[in-house]
Amino acid sequence: MKPNEQPPAHIPPLRFHGLTRVYDWAVGRAMPELAFRRALVRQAGLLDHHSILDFGCGTATLCFLIEEAVPHAGITGVDVDEGALAIARAKAGTRRSNVQLKQISPGSLPFSDASFDRVLSSLVFHHLPPAGKRTALAECRRVLRPGGEIHIADWGRPAGWLQRGGFFLTQLLDGFETTADNVAGRLPQLISDAGFEQVQERGYFPTAFGTLRLLSGKR
Repeated sequence: MKPNEQPPAHIPPLRFHGLTRVYDWAVGRAMPELAFRRALVRQAGLLDHHSILDFGCGTATLCFLIEEAVPHAGITGVDVDEGALAIARAKAGTRRSNVQLKQISPGSLPFSDASFDRVLSSLVFHHLPPAGKRTALAECRRVLRPGGEIHIADWGRPAGWLQRGGFFLTQLLDGFETTADNVAGRLPQLISDAGFEQVQERGYFPTAFGTLRLLSGKR
């Protein structure tokens, strides 16, 4: 970044807005997308009476997997990227989905304290700079009810040198500043620092582009 150049308001799903339209195709072929997202849904212990937030829903693939698992739950997906949300809304219309999709601004979430039973997030936090990660986690905790849980799937410390080499390619695409905490394995500590308890890793998926780790914490 050049001196005096302002950082982007957010990083699109594949870094460039023009690639958003091929995001679903690219992710579905580059990694075990449905496997790790379904694992995230299973670990969250969702129930039909839950109110669920998908933080950084993108094109809403995770939202619709949640809806398949708990069709009577209240599901809200939020994202800052209007291009991704346009795709999500088109998919929702085709599916006749009841998922609520909202565009948000970086920073505070537009929900009252203790609004949700679960917050899920997939492949979002590696797009946020360190301060953005801390703000997002604090907001996710704020909108959770006491006893509520956060469940995150994102890049973590590589499981071996092959995953580390692959993740270097991911960093070239998504940026080194935003991914530094992920590759160093600091995301669990950041979750704990935000006030969550019982923070733990629940599983991981080695891929050609790094190691995806599934994390959880309790409000």
